[in-house]
Amino acid sequence: MSRFVVAAKISDIPDRSVKHIELEGRSIALFNLGGEFFALEDLCTHEGGPLSEGVFDGEEVECPWHGARFEIKSGKVVLDPATEDVGRYNVRVIGSDIEIEI
Repeated sequence: MSRFVVAAKISDIPDRSVKHIELEGRSIALFNLGGEFFALEDLCTHEGGPLSEGVFDGEEVECPWHGARFEIKSGKVVLDPATEDVGRYNVRVIGSDIEIEI
């Protein structure tokens, strides 16, 4: 059964930034897009590059290893060499806490 777990404080992730989170054995990239928070698996589906170290432009993140691109809000792949979407997590904000459903 899934549950929400506190992953970070709002103040930990400035606007237009990303933070790598280790949460109960999962590697997660937590993004702040204009005060909205989104969480993706932090491993590119092409060869496992760390998406939290990639560059993001608008609402897409680019893997730093081979340039695959993914939509931050959905995890959908938008540019190869990746051919599979990256997993995404539901996120909610309670007070100053950012919680991720795992």
